[in-house]
Amino acid sequence: MTQLETNAVAPKIRASEGALLQGWISRNDLAQELGVCEETLRRWADARRGPAFVRAGRKILYRRTTVLEWLDTQEVRDPRRSRSGGQQ
Repeated sequence: MTQLETNAVAPKIRASEGALLQGWISRNDLAQELGVCEETLRRWADARRGPAFVRAGRKILYRRTTVLEWLDTQEVRDPRRSRSGGQQ
């Protein structure tokens, strides 16, 4: 089970956040979990390619379960079929 999955099942709550944000992750934290920079998440959002999010003022939040569902849709079952041109 990945850290993101573990947190989706039993999310850690920062002392300052309380129960209201339980099950949500910030853009910064998601970027760290996925090993990408925040700018990548911004580009994905602009291109409507990334996971769905909500905007709370200036803060961007992702529902952990939605991120996991989005990751499932990104799975490549047979990478050889996704290539175009050339011999296989």
